[in-house]
Amino acid sequence: MLKVMLFLHIVGAVGMGVYAIMPFLAGKFKQLSGAAQEGLARGLISGGRIGQYALVLQLLTGGFLISNSDMPDYTVAWMITIVVVFVAIGALSGIIQGPLKKIAAASVNGESASSFVSRVQTLSAIIFVLFIVIIWLMSNPWIK
Repeated sequence: MLKVMLFLHIVGAVGMGVYAIMPFLAGKFKQLSGAAQEGLARGLISGGRIGQYALVLQLLTGGFLISNSDMPDYTVAWMITIVVVFVAIGALSGIIQGPLKKIAAASVNGESASSFVSRVQTLSAIIFVLFIVIIWLMSNPWIK
């Protein structure tokens, strides 16, 4: 069972990789026309949804691995930090969905979506930084 959970944990980490490319894709919004902006926004919405499912998978499998492994004991501070960063990523990836949907709707109606684009770029950059932080924390756990 431990090997299955470890495999699922790795699959979840790969799924969260969408957060690594999101700020680079969001940077392309201002270069695209209305119809292309709609397509990119819809693609980022789908990618964000995949990232959110992967995030839930990470939390579930990570909790199982911490509680049922023969590994050294992790510090409580490390576990709390991990949960806080995961919750922050989850919250921001949910918040970013709204402006992405507004970009898609504005593109269909031929309206300007520049304020939403800059918000998406900012939020995706913050998510990217948090994603790098979580990778670093997972690579260097605090052990008792």
